[in-house]
Amino acid sequence: MVAHSAVGASPCHPVGVKVTGPNAVTLLERGGELSPSTPPRCCHGSPAEQRPSDAVDLAVVHLAIYNALAAITGQYQPYGGLTQTASNADASQQAAIGAAAHGVLKGMFPNRSARYQAPYDSFLASIPDDAARAEGIAVGTGAASAMLALRGDDGRSVALAPYVPGTEPGRFRGVNPINRNAQFIKPFAMTSASQFRTPSPPALDSEAYAIDFNESRLLGGAVGSSRTDAQLEIARFYTEAPPRYWQRNLRRFAMSDASLVDQARLMAMLFTVEADAGIACFESKYRYEFWRPQSAIPLAETDGNAATPADATWTPVVPTPNHPEYPAAHGCITAAMAETLKTYYRTDQVEFTLDSTVTGTTRSFKTTQAMVDEVCDARVYGGMHFRNSTLRGAELGTNVARWVLQRNFLAR
Repeated sequence: MVAHSAVGASPCHPVGVKVTGPNAVTLLERGGELSPSTPPRCCHGSPAEQRPSDAVDLAVVHLAIYNALAAITGQYQPYGGLTQTASNADASQQAAIGAAAHGVLKGMFPNRSARYQAPYDSFLASIPDDAARAEGIAVGTGAASAMLALRGDDGRSVALAPYVPGTEPGRFRGVNPINRNAQFIKPFAMTSASQFRTPSPPALDSEAYAIDFNESRLLGGAVGSSRTDAQLEIARFYTEAPPRYWQRNLRRFAMSDASLVDQARLMAMLFTVEADAGIACFESKYRYEFWRPQSAIPLAETDGNAATPADATWTPVVPTPNHPEYPAAHGCITAAMAETLKTYYRTDQVEFTLDSTVTGTTRSFKTTQAMVDEVCDARVYGGMHFRNSTLRGAELGTNVARWVLQRNFLAR
């Protein structure tokens, strides 16, 4: 299969994504060299570094790279209304990429500056030391500084009161749930975190809730499930930590024969959309604080619905993430990524393959929607979500992506 850039693909014409090897855009992410691929919350750094802000951090990095190359090539409108231009159109794009990424990471994570310096020096050493390199470094450094200023005090370090789990029917019961701060992070393109808030989840005494309840109960349990081995494989495939899963799999789309600026544009599109979709998703999650199947099924005698049989011994077949159920974050993010790929390639007929370190296997798709459908199924098969949550999450992610991409990353 041959990979195409957005400008090369024609509407309704199938596109195959072929990995052709690393390039300057993706090199900075291999092995975590210049990338914040180790989640900040796992590091012994500043309070800001310990926040779960992976997608936001990657968006800032890739937006700086995109702006630097947009300045050099003049092909695309810069993000954020920034108007920096290169004095030399022949400025080294590779040097600009390295300087932009290094500048952002050093600025966001000053405690890790030493970790980033050696790879950066090595990267620059591979580029001829001439005027083009110097100009590229200047453009990249300027793009990094502008993005850091634009994202200063982005809300990630907001003080949070201790979380009090719910006790009434329908309320999330997790202790010290994660990603509570995401709803307070400044969006990249949305007008507010609540702009695409999902409607309320189904009432506990409704038929819709009973249908979803019983599907998750029958398919997602650890014991006595009607789930097939193939369905369990699908459920487990998508349980890898999302930051590493998406970073590794998304960079494959840049490993193509597209130009550097188009590669940078695609990565900026993907991570910016992912960041805003995550912010919107967790705003809805903590707005409704809906309970997970692992609470709903054992406590079903309290929900007032005769069609939801309780099972005190029921547990999900895979571990449930410690944050509220509705809407499903995997649905939000996957649909946002799918809509971004559809927009970039100008068709939903994109053939690609993803892998998971959990199962050691790959999944191949012929359309972007097929990926979304499978992820929605996976969260039900794993007993982590109700069907409505995955579908509403997918709607949210799609809407966020459309909003972001209709207003950003446009041709000049």
